[in-house]
Amino acid sequence: MKRLLLTLIVLIIVLPLSGCFYDGHMGMTTQRVQKKQLTLYSIQGDSAVNEVITDSVNRFEGSNSGFEVVHELIPNDVYKSRLSVCVATNQMPDVFPTWSGSILKEYVSIGGVVNLSSYMSKDDYSSRFNKKALDMVTFGDGIWGVPVENMSLAMIFYNKSIYKTLNLSEPANFNQLKKNIEVLKEHGYIPFALANRTAWTGSMFYMYFVDRLGGPEVFDNAANRKNNGSFDNEVFVKAGEMVQQLVDMGAFPQGFNWMDEDAGDARNLLYNETAAMTLTGSWFLSNVKYENPGFYEKIGVFPFPAIEGGKGNPNNSIGTLGDNFYSVAGSCNYTDQAFELVQYLIDDTAVLKRIHAGKIPPVNDVSIEDQLTNEVFDFIKKSPNVQFWYDQYLPPKLSEAHLALTRRIFGGEDPKHAAKSMEDITRQYYSQ
Repeated sequence: MKRLLLTLIVLIIVLPLSGCFYDGHMGMTTQRVQKKQLTLYSIQGDSAVNEVITDSVNRFEGSNSGFEVVHELIPNDVYKSRLSVCVATNQMPDVFPTWSGSILKEYVSIGGVVNLSSYMSKDDYSSRFNKKALDMVTFGDGIWGVPVENMSLAMIFYNKSIYKTLNLSEPANFNQLKKNIEVLKEHGYIPFALANRTAWTGSMFYMYFVDRLGGPEVFDNAANRKNNGSFDNEVFVKAGEMVQQLVDMGAFPQGFNWMDEDAGDARNLLYNETAAMTLTGSWFLSNVKYENPGFYEKIGVFPFPAIEGGKGNPNNSIGTLGDNFYSVAGSCNYTDQAFELVQYLIDDTAVLKRIHAGKIPPVNDVSIEDQLTNEVFDFIKKSPNVQFWYDQYLPPKLSEAHLALTRRIFGGEDPKHAAKSMEDITRQYYSQ
Protein backbone atom coordinates (compact mmCIF):
# COMPACT_ATOMS: atom_id res chain seq x y z
CA MET A 1 0.00 0.00 0.00
CA LYS A 2 2.86 2.36 0.86
CA ARG A 3 4.56 1.51 -2.46
CA LEU A 4 1.34 2.34 -4.39
CA LEU A 5 0.96 5.62 -2.52
CA LEU A 6 4.58 6.53 -3.27
CA THR A 7 4.07 5.77 -6.98
CA LEU A 8 1.02 8.05 -7.14
CA ILE A 9 2.91 10.88 -5.44
CA VAL A 10 5.76 10.55 -7.93
CA LEU A 11 3.32 10.61 -10.83
CA ILE A 12 1.57 13.68 -9.49
CA ILE A 13 4.90 15.52 -9.23
CA VAL A 14 6.67 14.26 -12.32
CA LEU A 15 3.91 14.24 -14.95
CA PRO A 16 3.27 18.00 -15.01
CA LEU A 17 7.02 18.63 -15.12
CA SER A 18 7.57 16.20 -17.98
CA GLY A 19 4.75 17.63 -20.08
CA CYS A 20 2.90 14.30 -20.25
CA PHE A 21 -0.64 13.28 -19.38
CA TYR A 22 -2.85 10.21 -19.48
CA ASP A 23 -4.89 9.97 -22.68
CA GLY A 24 -7.86 8.23 -21.00
CA HIS A 25 -6.72 4.76 -22.02
CA MET A 26 -3.99 4.35 -19.40
CA GLY A 27 -1.34 5.40 -21.89
CA MET A 28 0.83 8.50 -21.70
CA THR A 29 0.85 11.07 -24.48
CA THR A 30 3.15 14.05 -24.98
CA GLN A 31 1.36 17.28 -24.07
CA ARG A 32 0.50 19.49 -27.06
CA VAL A 33 2.71 22.55 -27.24
CA GLN A 34 0.76 25.81 -27.29
CA LYS A 35 1.32 27.43 -30.69
CA LYS A 36 1.52 31.12 -31.46
CA GLN A 37 -1.41 32.41 -33.46
CA LEU A 38 -1.79 34.65 -36.48
CA THR A 39 -5.25 35.77 -37.51
CA LEU A 40 -6.01 36.13 -41.20
CA TYR A 41 -9.12 37.68 -42.72
CA SER A 42 -10.10 37.16 -46.35
CA ILE A 43 -13.16 38.23 -48.34
CA GLN A 44 -12.93 36.24 -51.54
CA GLY A 45 -16.45 35.02 -52.22
CA ASP A 46 -15.37 32.43 -54.72
CA SER A 47 -14.46 29.06 -53.31
CA ALA A 48 -11.77 28.33 -55.91
CA VAL A 49 -9.67 31.17 -54.50
CA ASN A 50 -10.51 30.17 -50.94
CA GLU A 51 -8.94 26.80 -51.72
CA VAL A 52 -5.79 28.62 -52.88
CA ILE A 53 -5.70 30.62 -49.65
CA THR A 54 -6.21 27.49 -47.55
CA ASP A 55 -3.36 25.75 -49.38
CA SER A 56 -1.09 28.75 -48.76
CA VAL A 57 -1.98 28.75 -45.06
CA ASN A 58 -1.28 25.02 -44.79
CA ARG A 59 2.10 25.42 -46.47
CA PHE A 60 3.00 28.33 -44.18
CA GLU A 61 2.08 26.27 -41.11
CA GLY A 62 4.11 23.35 -42.46
CA SER A 63 7.19 25.57 -42.57
CA ASN A 64 6.45 27.31 -39.26
CA SER A 65 5.59 24.54 -36.82
CA GLY A 66 5.35 26.95 -33.89
CA PHE A 67 2.50 28.90 -35.51
CA GLU A 68 -1.10 28.30 -36.38
CA VAL A 69 -3.22 30.56 -38.56
CA VAL A 70 -6.79 31.34 -37.60
CA HIS A 71 -8.34 32.09 -40.99
CA GLU A 72 -11.74 33.77 -41.10
CA LEU A 73 -13.64 34.21 -44.37
CA ILE A 74 -15.94 37.25 -44.25
CA PRO A 75 -18.58 38.17 -46.86
CA ASN A 76 -17.46 41.10 -48.97
CA ASP A 77 -20.45 43.32 -48.26
CA VAL A 78 -20.11 43.17 -44.48
CA TYR A 79 -16.32 43.37 -44.36
CA LYS A 80 -15.98 47.16 -44.20
CA SER A 81 -18.22 47.48 -41.15
CA ARG A 82 -16.55 44.46 -39.54
CA LEU A 83 -13.11 46.00 -39.99
CA SER A 84 -14.35 49.34 -38.64
CA VAL A 85 -15.42 47.56 -35.46
CA CYS A 86 -11.99 45.91 -35.24
CA VAL A 87 -10.32 49.32 -35.52
CA ALA A 88 -12.62 50.90 -32.94
CA THR A 89 -12.09 48.09 -30.42
CA ASN A 90 -8.36 47.71 -31.12
CA GLN A 91 -8.82 44.07 -32.09
CA MET A 92 -7.35 44.05 -35.56
CA PRO A 93 -6.58 40.79 -37.35
CA ASP A 94 -2.86 40.31 -37.95
CA VAL A 95 -3.20 40.05 -41.73
CA PHE A 96 -6.15 41.53 -43.60
CA PRO A 97 -7.17 42.64 -47.12
CA THR A 98 -7.64 46.23 -48.21
CA TRP A 99 -8.49 47.99 -51.47
CA SER A 100 -5.96 50.79 -51.17
CA GLY A 101 -7.56 54.25 -51.42
CA SER A 102 -8.64 56.56 -48.61
CA ILE A 103 -9.62 53.80 -46.20
CA LEU A 104 -6.09 52.40 -46.17
CA LYS A 105 -4.69 55.93 -45.81
CA GLU A 106 -6.85 56.45 -42.72
CA TYR A 107 -5.50 53.23 -41.17
CA VAL A 108 -1.95 54.40 -41.93
CA SER A 109 -2.64 57.78 -40.29
CA ILE A 110 -3.59 56.13 -36.98
CA GLY A 111 -0.72 53.64 -37.03
CA GLY A 112 -3.04 50.77 -37.81
CA VAL A 113 -0.81 49.07 -40.40
CA VAL A 114 2.87 48.21 -40.67
CA ASN A 115 5.14 49.98 -43.14
CA LEU A 116 6.36 47.06 -45.27
CA SER A 117 9.11 48.95 -47.11
CA SER A 118 11.98 47.07 -45.46
CA TYR A 119 10.35 43.71 -46.19
CA MET A 120 9.60 44.65 -49.80
CA SER A 121 13.16 45.86 -50.42
CA LYS A 122 14.79 42.71 -49.05
CA ASP A 123 16.12 40.62 -51.94
CA ASP A 124 14.36 43.13 -54.25
CA TYR A 125 11.03 41.45 -53.47
CA SER A 126 9.06 44.46 -54.71
CA SER A 127 10.29 43.83 -58.28
CA ARG A 128 8.09 40.72 -58.33
CA PHE A 129 4.95 42.85 -58.64
CA ASN A 130 3.28 44.82 -61.39
CA LYS A 131 4.47 48.39 -60.81
CA LYS A 132 1.02 49.95 -61.25
CA ALA A 133 -0.35 47.51 -58.69
CA LEU A 134 2.37 48.29 -56.16
CA ASP A 135 1.95 52.03 -56.73
CA MET A 136 -1.61 51.75 -55.40
CA VAL A 137 -0.31 50.98 -51.89
CA THR A 138 2.83 53.14 -52.04
CA PHE A 139 2.43 56.61 -50.56
CA GLY A 140 3.92 58.83 -47.92
CA ASP A 141 7.09 57.18 -46.71
CA GLY A 142 6.09 53.56 -47.16
CA ILE A 143 4.56 50.55 -48.80
CA TRP A 144 1.46 49.57 -46.86
CA GLY A 145 0.26 46.41 -48.52
CA VAL A 146 1.16 43.58 -50.87
CA PRO A 147 -0.78 43.07 -54.13
CA VAL A 148 -2.15 39.54 -53.90
CA GLU A 149 -5.52 38.55 -55.24
CA ASN A 150 -6.15 39.78 -58.73
CA MET A 151 -5.86 42.44 -61.38
CA SER A 152 -9.50 43.03 -62.13
CA LEU A 153 -11.48 45.25 -64.51
CA ALA A 154 -15.19 45.87 -64.78
CA MET A 155 -16.23 44.59 -68.20
CA ILE A 156 -19.41 43.38 -69.85
CA PHE A 157 -19.67 39.59 -69.87
CA TYR A 158 -22.35 38.10 -72.07
CA ASN A 159 -23.89 34.83 -73.21
CA LYS A 160 -22.49 34.12 -76.67
CA SER A 161 -25.23 31.59 -77.41
CA ILE A 162 -27.98 34.16 -76.87
CA TYR A 163 -26.13 36.75 -78.93
CA LYS A 164 -25.63 34.27 -81.76
CA THR A 165 -29.27 33.13 -81.72
CA LEU A 166 -30.48 36.74 -81.96
CA ASN A 167 -27.77 37.72 -84.46
CA LEU A 168 -26.35 40.39 -82.14
CA SER A 169 -22.83 41.82 -82.28
CA GLU A 170 -20.65 43.22 -79.55
CA PRO A 171 -21.55 46.95 -79.38
CA ALA A 172 -18.88 49.53 -80.07
CA ASN A 173 -20.92 52.46 -78.72
CA PHE A 174 -23.77 53.19 -76.35
CA ASN A 175 -26.41 53.51 -79.09
CA GLN A 176 -25.53 50.02 -80.34
CA LEU A 177 -25.76 48.71 -76.78
CA LYS A 178 -29.25 50.20 -76.45
CA LYS A 179 -30.32 48.50 -79.69
CA ASN A 180 -29.08 45.17 -78.30
CA ILE A 181 -31.07 45.80 -75.14
CA GLU A 182 -34.22 46.40 -77.18
CA VAL A 183 -33.77 43.17 -79.15
CA LEU A 184 -33.13 41.18 -75.97
CA LYS A 185 -36.24 42.62 -74.34
CA GLU A 186 -38.33 41.78 -77.43
CA HIS A 187 -37.27 38.14 -77.12
CA GLY A 188 -38.02 37.88 -73.40
CA TYR A 189 -34.50 38.19 -72.00
CA ILE A 190 -33.35 40.39 -69.14
CA PRO A 191 -30.59 42.41 -70.83
CA PHE A 192 -28.41 42.96 -67.73
CA ALA A 193 -28.27 40.83 -64.58
CA LEU A 194 -27.85 43.25 -61.67
CA ALA A 195 -28.12 42.81 -57.90
CA ASN A 196 -27.83 46.33 -56.49
CA ARG A 197 -28.80 46.08 -52.83
CA THR A 198 -25.38 47.28 -51.72
CA ALA A 199 -25.04 49.70 -54.66
CA TRP A 200 -21.39 49.11 -55.60
CA THR A 201 -22.54 46.87 -58.44
CA GLY A 202 -24.73 49.55 -60.01
CA SER A 203 -22.02 52.12 -59.35
CA MET A 204 -20.00 50.51 -62.15
CA PHE A 205 -22.48 51.79 -64.74
CA TYR A 206 -22.40 55.28 -63.24
CA MET A 207 -18.59 55.35 -63.13
CA TYR A 208 -18.28 54.26 -66.75
CA PHE A 209 -20.76 56.87 -67.91
CA VAL A 210 -18.76 59.56 -66.09
CA ASP A 211 -15.52 58.33 -67.64
CA ARG A 212 -16.86 57.94 -71.17
CA LEU A 213 -18.57 61.34 -71.07
CA GLY A 214 -15.85 63.43 -69.45
CA GLY A 215 -12.70 61.38 -68.99
CA PRO A 216 -10.98 60.54 -65.69
CA GLU A 217 -10.21 64.20 -64.91
CA VAL A 218 -13.83 64.93 -64.00
CA PHE A 219 -13.85 62.56 -61.03
CA ASP A 220 -10.23 63.33 -60.09
CA ASN A 221 -10.95 67.06 -59.89
CA ALA A 222 -14.14 66.60 -57.87
CA ALA A 223 -12.71 64.03 -55.46
CA ASN A 224 -9.48 65.90 -54.85
CA ARG A 225 -11.04 69.39 -54.80
CA LYS A 226 -8.87 70.86 -57.53
CA ASN A 227 -9.33 72.78 -60.79
CA ASN A 228 -12.79 73.89 -59.61
CA GLY A 229 -13.99 70.30 -59.78
CA SER A 230 -17.31 69.42 -58.17
CA PHE A 231 -19.72 66.51 -57.94
CA ASP A 232 -22.56 68.62 -59.34
CA ASN A 233 -20.64 68.97 -62.61
CA GLU A 234 -22.94 68.38 -65.61
CA VAL A 235 -21.04 65.19 -66.43
CA PHE A 236 -22.21 63.59 -63.17
CA VAL A 237 -25.76 64.74 -63.86
CA LYS A 238 -25.66 63.34 -67.40
CA ALA A 239 -24.21 60.05 -66.11
CA GLY A 240 -27.18 59.71 -63.78
CA GLU A 241 -29.58 60.44 -66.63
CA MET A 242 -27.97 57.70 -68.73
CA VAL A 243 -28.31 55.23 -65.85
CA GLN A 244 -32.02 56.06 -65.79
CA GLN A 245 -32.27 55.53 -69.54
CA LEU A 246 -31.27 51.93 -68.94
CA VAL A 247 -33.68 51.57 -66.02
CA ASP A 248 -36.54 53.01 -68.10
CA MET A 249 -35.72 50.62 -70.95
CA GLY A 250 -36.14 47.68 -68.59
CA ALA A 251 -32.47 46.73 -68.89
CA PHE A 252 -32.41 45.24 -65.38
CA PRO A 253 -34.44 42.58 -63.55
CA GLN A 254 -37.46 43.53 -61.49
CA GLY A 255 -36.48 44.32 -57.90
CA PHE A 256 -32.80 44.66 -58.80
CA ASN A 257 -32.24 47.33 -56.12
CA TRP A 258 -33.06 44.71 -53.45
CA MET A 259 -31.21 41.74 -54.92
CA ASP A 260 -28.04 40.46 -53.23
CA GLU A 261 -24.78 40.16 -55.16
CA ASP A 262 -23.06 38.07 -52.47
CA ALA A 263 -25.92 35.56 -52.60
CA GLY A 264 -25.36 35.11 -56.35
CA ASP A 265 -28.70 36.67 -57.35
CA ALA A 266 -27.21 38.25 -60.49
CA ARG A 267 -25.05 35.29 -61.53
CA ASN A 268 -27.95 32.87 -61.22
CA LEU A 269 -29.90 34.87 -63.81
CA LEU A 270 -27.01 34.28 -66.20
CA TYR A 271 -26.60 30.61 -65.34
CA ASN A 272 -30.27 29.84 -66.06
CA GLU A 273 -30.04 31.99 -69.23
CA THR A 274 -32.76 34.37 -68.12
CA ALA A 275 -30.30 37.28 -68.48
CA ALA A 276 -27.89 37.88 -71.34
CA MET A 277 -25.24 40.23 -69.92
CA THR A 278 -23.68 41.54 -66.74
CA LEU A 279 -21.35 44.45 -66.03
CA THR A 280 -19.06 43.19 -63.29
CA GLY A 281 -15.46 42.70 -62.25
CA SER A 282 -13.43 40.06 -64.05
CA TRP A 283 -13.43 38.02 -60.83
CA PHE A 284 -16.68 36.80 -62.39
CA LEU A 285 -14.66 34.32 -64.46
CA SER A 286 -13.33 32.65 -61.33
CA ASN A 287 -16.85 32.49 -59.87
CA VAL A 288 -18.13 30.72 -62.98
CA LYS A 289 -15.23 28.27 -63.12
CA TYR A 290 -16.07 27.10 -59.62
CA GLU A 291 -19.86 27.42 -59.52
CA ASN A 292 -20.89 26.48 -63.05
CA PRO A 293 -17.95 25.34 -65.20
CA GLY A 294 -20.28 24.19 -67.98
CA PHE A 295 -21.41 27.78 -68.48
CA TYR A 296 -17.85 29.03 -68.93
CA GLU A 297 -17.73 28.11 -72.63
CA LYS A 298 -20.72 30.35 -73.32
CA ILE A 299 -19.10 33.52 -71.98
CA GLY A 300 -17.94 36.38 -74.19
CA VAL A 301 -16.55 39.71 -73.01
CA PHE A 302 -16.31 43.27 -74.31
CA PRO A 303 -15.35 46.64 -72.78
CA PHE A 304 -17.91 49.22 -71.81
CA PRO A 305 -18.82 50.94 -75.08
CA ALA A 306 -17.89 54.44 -76.15
CA ILE A 307 -20.34 57.33 -75.97
CA GLU A 308 -20.71 59.41 -79.11
CA GLY A 309 -19.30 62.88 -78.46
CA GLY A 310 -17.78 61.84 -75.14
CA LYS A 311 -14.33 63.06 -74.12
CA GLY A 312 -13.25 59.84 -72.41
CA ASN A 313 -10.94 57.36 -74.10
CA PRO A 314 -12.97 54.18 -74.79
CA ASN A 315 -9.93 52.15 -73.70
CA ASN A 316 -10.12 53.60 -70.19
CA SER A 317 -11.35 51.12 -67.63
CA ILE A 318 -12.76 50.87 -64.13
CA GLY A 319 -11.16 48.42 -61.72
CA THR A 320 -8.13 47.68 -59.62
CA LEU A 321 -4.68 46.27 -60.25
CA GLY A 322 -4.39 44.44 -56.95
CA ASP A 323 -7.78 43.31 -55.70
CA ASN A 324 -7.06 42.61 -52.83
CA PHE A 325 -3.95 43.99 -51.19
CA TYR A 326 -2.93 42.42 -47.86
CA SER A 327 -1.66 44.53 -44.98
CA VAL A 328 -0.17 43.65 -41.60
CA ALA A 329 -1.78 45.26 -38.55
CA GLY A 330 0.28 47.58 -36.41
CA SER A 331 -0.87 45.55 -33.38
CA CYS A 332 0.58 42.30 -34.76
CA ASN A 333 3.06 40.65 -32.37
CA TYR A 334 4.76 38.55 -35.05
CA THR A 335 5.36 40.90 -37.96
CA ASP A 336 8.06 38.79 -39.61
CA GLN A 337 5.87 35.70 -39.71
CA ALA A 338 2.82 37.74 -40.76
CA PHE A 339 4.71 39.05 -43.78
CA GLU A 340 5.91 35.54 -44.57
CA LEU A 341 2.28 34.39 -44.52
CA VAL A 342 1.43 37.08 -47.07
CA GLN A 343 4.31 35.85 -49.23
CA TYR A 344 2.84 32.36 -49.20
CA LEU A 345 -0.43 33.82 -50.49
CA ILE A 346 1.31 35.02 -53.66
CA ASP A 347 4.30 32.70 -54.08
CA ASP A 348 4.89 30.74 -57.31
CA THR A 349 2.63 27.89 -56.22
CA ALA A 350 -0.21 30.26 -55.34
CA VAL A 351 0.24 32.22 -58.58
CA LEU A 352 -0.22 29.09 -60.68
CA LYS A 353 -3.26 28.06 -58.67
CA ARG A 354 -4.79 31.53 -58.99
CA ILE A 355 -4.30 31.51 -62.76
CA HIS A 356 -5.96 28.10 -62.91
CA ALA A 357 -8.86 29.59 -60.93
CA GLY A 358 -9.31 32.31 -63.54
CA LYS A 359 -7.43 35.12 -61.81
CA ILE A 360 -4.74 37.48 -63.10
CA PRO A 361 -2.18 37.70 -60.26
CA PRO A 362 -0.58 41.17 -59.95
CA VAL A 363 2.95 39.87 -60.57
CA ASN A 364 5.31 40.33 -63.48
CA ASP A 365 5.87 37.78 -66.24
CA VAL A 366 2.42 36.22 -65.90
CA SER A 367 1.72 33.51 -68.48
CA ILE A 368 -1.99 32.85 -69.06
CA GLU A 369 -3.40 30.30 -71.47
CA ASP A 370 -7.14 30.77 -70.92
CA GLN A 371 -8.55 32.81 -73.81
CA LEU A 372 -11.13 34.78 -71.80
CA THR A 373 -8.70 35.67 -69.05
CA ASN A 374 -6.20 36.76 -71.70
CA GLU A 375 -8.79 39.07 -73.27
CA VAL A 376 -9.17 40.81 -69.92
CA PHE A 377 -5.39 40.89 -69.45
CA ASP A 378 -4.89 42.42 -72.91
CA PHE A 379 -7.37 45.16 -72.07
CA ILE A 380 -5.53 45.86 -68.80
CA LYS A 381 -2.31 46.31 -70.75
CA LYS A 382 -3.81 48.74 -73.27
CA SER A 383 -5.89 50.80 -70.81
CA PRO A 384 -4.32 54.26 -70.52
CA ASN A 385 -6.20 54.81 -67.26
CA VAL A 386 -7.64 52.36 -64.75
CA GLN A 387 -10.06 54.27 -62.50
CA PHE A 388 -10.12 52.81 -59.01
CA TRP A 389 -13.63 52.11 -57.67
CA TYR A 390 -15.16 55.35 -56.37
CA ASP A 391 -16.38 53.71 -53.15
CA GLN A 392 -12.83 52.58 -52.35
CA TYR A 393 -11.05 55.71 -53.53
CA LEU A 394 -13.20 58.14 -51.52
CA PRO A 395 -13.02 58.60 -47.73
CA PRO A 396 -15.57 56.41 -45.90
CA LYS A 397 -18.18 59.14 -45.36
CA LEU A 398 -18.08 60.20 -49.01
CA SER A 399 -18.02 56.57 -50.13
CA GLU A 400 -21.22 55.91 -48.21
CA ALA A 401 -22.82 59.01 -49.74
CA HIS A 402 -21.80 57.98 -53.25
CA LEU A 403 -23.26 54.49 -52.88
CA ALA A 404 -26.49 55.69 -51.28
CA LEU A 405 -27.07 58.39 -53.90
CA THR A 406 -26.17 56.11 -56.80
CA ARG A 407 -28.66 53.53 -55.59
CA ARG A 408 -31.29 56.25 -55.33
CA ILE A 409 -30.59 57.30 -58.92
CA PHE A 410 -31.27 53.72 -59.97
CA GLY A 411 -34.46 54.01 -57.94
CA GLY A 412 -35.62 57.15 -59.78
CA GLU A 413 -34.19 60.13 -57.89
CA ASP A 414 -33.51 63.24 -59.98
CA PRO A 415 -29.83 62.95 -61.04
CA LYS A 416 -29.36 66.71 -60.70
CA HIS A 417 -30.59 66.63 -57.11
CA ALA A 418 -28.40 63.60 -56.35
CA ALA A 419 -25.33 65.33 -57.81
CA LYS A 420 -25.99 68.47 -55.74
CA SER A 421 -26.43 66.35 -52.60
CA MET A 422 -23.08 64.64 -53.24
CA GLU A 423 -21.37 67.99 -53.70
CA ASP A 424 -22.99 69.41 -50.55
CA ILE A 425 -21.86 66.43 -48.49
CA THR A 426 -18.35 66.71 -49.92
CA ARG A 427 -18.13 70.43 -49.15
CA GLN A 428 -19.28 69.81 -45.61
CA TYR A 429 -16.74 66.99 -45.22
CA TYR A 430 -13.88 69.23 -46.32
CA SER A 431 -15.35 72.28 -44.50
CA GLN A 432 -15.41 74.32 -47.67
